[in-house]
Amino acid sequence: MSQPPDAAMSFWSHLDELRRRLFRSLFAVLIGCGVSWVYRERLLAWLTKPFSLAWAANHLPQGAALHFPAPASLFFAYMKIAVMGGVVLALPVVLYQIWSFIAPGLYQRERRLAVPFVLASSGLFAAGGYFGWRVAFPIAFQYLLSFSGRLAGSDMTLMPTVMVDEYLDFVGQMLLAFGLIFELPIFVLFLSLAGLVTHRHLIKYIRHFVVLAFIIAAVVTPPDIVSQLLMAVPLCGLYIVSIGVAWLFGRRRPAAAEPPPENPA
Repeated sequence: MSQPPDAAMSFWSHLDELRRRLFRSLFAVLIGCGVSWVYRERLLAWLTKPFSLAWAANHLPQGAALHFPAPASLFFAYMKIAVMGGVVLALPVVLYQIWSFIAPGLYQRERRLAVPFVLASSGLFAAGGYFGWRVAFPIAFQYLLSFSGRLAGSDMTLMPTVMVDEYLDFVGQMLLAFGLIFELPIFVLFLSLAGLVTHRHLIKYIRHFVVLAFIIAAVVTPPDIVSQLLMAVPLCGLYIVSIGVAWLFGRRRPAAAEPPPENPA
């Protein structure tokens, strides 16, 4: 049997809706990039503060410094900062566009979660990034820089020469990692609304997740146990929070008076 014409129209209408959502998200990111470019030096100073503190804590000579190998390298480093800042600033808009795109497939009571979803997701991502910058970065940098200094039994001195581009790659990866792990309750919220997991499932596999949390921390963070604990322990705590989220928002059979979700087809 051939596909009804309205189904084909529905497919193209949803494709057009996706295009509009993507365009709005990209436009928000571009605006965020422009704002971040204006404040690029302040952002770089903020990102390098944990490094400077760790440099001073290890009593390294002169002052903390980042280097760049070519005249254009610093320009591209600032461009990278602008992109990173643009994505972060545009995150609420991007998340709202995602929610708006999937909203027709949700029940009415679930559609009301749009604003709480955007606020919670943005807040958790920012909290994860701030936790990494404020707590994990200083400890990680202090540990890594502690290997520098005079080489035992020799007149040789080991001094770090950190390139600005490599530093931004490292910091960006860590900020993204901490921001994403703090999104765990939101990820569980989606799975709960879809009926894929319940709080009983999460409780059953809590021991497995603890092992997984330490594996993730070992892969993402520097190879010292303190930095790994600073990621694994909050991740385990967020898993416990996610159990509460799954219990609170787990998909129940809708009441008879509540209309089913609109058919996206």
